[in-house]
Order: sequence, then structure tokens, then C-alpha cells
Amino acid sequence: MNSRYLSTLAIAFATSVIAFTAQAAEVKNIVIVHGALADGSGWRKATEILEGRGFNVSIVQEPITSLADDVAATNRVLDLQDGPTLLVGHSYGGMVITEAGNRPDVAGLVYVAAFQPDKGESLLDLAGSKPPAGTSVRETKDGKFLYLDPRAFAKDFAADLPKDDAAFLARSQVFAAKEAFAAKAGDPAWKTKKSWTIVATQDRSINPDLERQMAKRAGSDVTDIKSSHAVFASKPEAVADVIEKAAKAAGQ
Repeated sequence: MNSRYLSTLAIAFATSVIAFTAQAAEVKNIVIVHGALADGSGWRKATEILEGRGFNVSIVQEPITSLADDVAATNRVLDLQDGPTLLVGHSYGGMVITEAGNRPDVAGLVYVAAFQPDKGESLLDLAGSKPPAGTSVRETKDGKFLYLDPRAFAKDFAADLPKDDAAFLARSQVFAAKEAFAAKAGDPAWKTKKSWTIVATQDRSINPDLERQMAKRAGSDVTDIKSSHAVFASKPEAVADVIEKAAKAAGQ
């Protein structure tokens, strides 16, 4: 074996190692899609924790006027990212990331107390399959939007948050178009992308058994967190830990 051949072999090996290392690099972009009846501000603590760990975090403030509108809003934020991105969705946001996650620049999906639909399923279909403990969702007078009765918001959405924080969430909630909840999902990104699921074990907005069932169907890596539906705000450190784990694994 001559020296020129050995030199060529060494260069080829080094190049392959560099390429593998680049391919396995940790995903640094995190895009969060908030759920209905809340906005992205509740993710501030989790965002600060993740940014402190070196991640670039963006939050989609989707209008919740239709599933298509919300996927489009998510795509606009994804377009701003440089490199692969981990998509995170809370509650209704899980419907959105299941659609938007089909983009080639999405490396993985994290469902936080969220819906994980299969093709042809709507949020209403899934929610009705295992009814939640809370029953305080109301229609607006025009019959087009849904909201959570502020008097029941703390109990049904944010039972483990301080009283003042839960009250603020109730006052600042984003009403959801009934059309968005009735929209049928397309081909789910979790069939081709790695996924992780946080089950909020004391959730009164989505039945925790439904969260587990959807995660099992999707083959998601599951983490149980003892929390209300507002797990992203009440347990931001634990949620950030799951997102960080997912970002590391998604890049491999």
C-alpha cells in the first residue's frame, strides 16, 4: 500500500467524519406554536431557559382563524430560520405542527399537552373521543369563535399557576375560530419525522389518556409531567429539558 494511497484514504476518512459530525450537529433553532385560548407570552420563561442553553427561539403568534392560516403563519416564521428547526406545539398547536412539520427543514416535532392528529382527523374528532374533565368552553355571540369561561380558566387550564398569573392568562386568551377546530388534518409529519410528547398528567383541557394514546400511535418519545394544561408556564424547566433532549436527538 503506497503512501499516496494512504494519504488519499486518510483525507477521505477525515472528510466523512466531518460530514457525519455536521449531519449529527444539534439543532439550534426552536419554533414554538402556542395553543388556542392562550398566546405565546406564556412561553417566556421556557424561552429564556432555552436561550440560556444556546438555542435560538422564535414563537409563532398565529391568529387561530383557520388551520390553514395558522400553518401559513408558522411557515412565515420557519422561513426566517437559518438551518434545521425543531417545531414545538402546545394543545391546538399540535394540529399546526403536524401540518407545517412536513417541510424538509423541520428536524423533529415536540408535542406539549397537544393534539397529534392522523390524516383526516380534526381537533373536535379527537377531543370528543375521550372527553376532558373541563367543560367550560363557550361560544361567542356570533357563534363563530370559542373561548374558555374566565371564571373556570384557572381550574380547567392553569390550576398549578399562581392565581394572578392564571387570571392574566384568562384575560388575555386568544379566541379560537370554530373552523380551526373542525379542520381535518392532512398527511401527518410525525409519520416521517422524530417526535416527542409531554403528557400533562393533571390536564383538564385534554384528557391525559388521549395524549398518551396519540403519542403511542405516533411512536413518540413520551415524558409525563405532573401539571395542568399550562405545563409550558408552570413547569418551564421540565418542558425546556424535553425540548433540549429532542433538539439533540433530532440532529442525529
